[in-house]
Amino acid sequence: MSAQQHEEAHTGPIKTPKQVMWVSMAAFVLPVFIIIGLVFFVVSGQKPAAGASNMEKSVAERIQKVGTVEIRDANRPLKSGEAVYQAQCVACHGAGLAGAPKFGDRGAWAARIKNSFDSLVTSALKGKGAMAAQGGGEHNDTEIARAVAFMANAAGAKFAEPAAPAAAK
Repeated sequence: MSAQQHEEAHTGPIKTPKQVMWVSMAAFVLPVFIIIGLVFFVVSGQKPAAGASNMEKSVAERIQKVGTVEIRDANRPLKSGEAVYQAQCVACHGAGLAGAPKFGDRGAWAARIKNSFDSLVTSALKGKGAMAAQGGGEHNDTEIARAVAFMANAAGAKFAEPAAPAAAK
């Protein structure tokens, strides 16, 4: 094997010093331009959020209201137990749905009445079984207690209807 054949077998694409200079410059300059281009892309302008094709809709969704404020008249007259029963309780207690003791059913109410009026009111305000908590709803705690007294009295209890709380001065 000759020496010339041996040299040709081990030579690369760069054959002259001028080519070495251009490849060295390209190897340095090309990555710098790629990095500058990526930085420019990242910091330039507004880009839509991932998955947002309608910019106005996506902005409206991000700034939507979180909650609401409801203003009530604190000085309104309290409703009677019967009015609260008709407005809120009759749906379940009128027909005895979901295990609710039926209105006027002495047998179903007897064990509950024996516990105490306070325990009945606590069950109504905090909820029990399938019954959701009534506290903080449309009616205040005194009105719910009046409805409890109304229902229990219809089943034979002798509870007095709670009076309105004294106004804070």
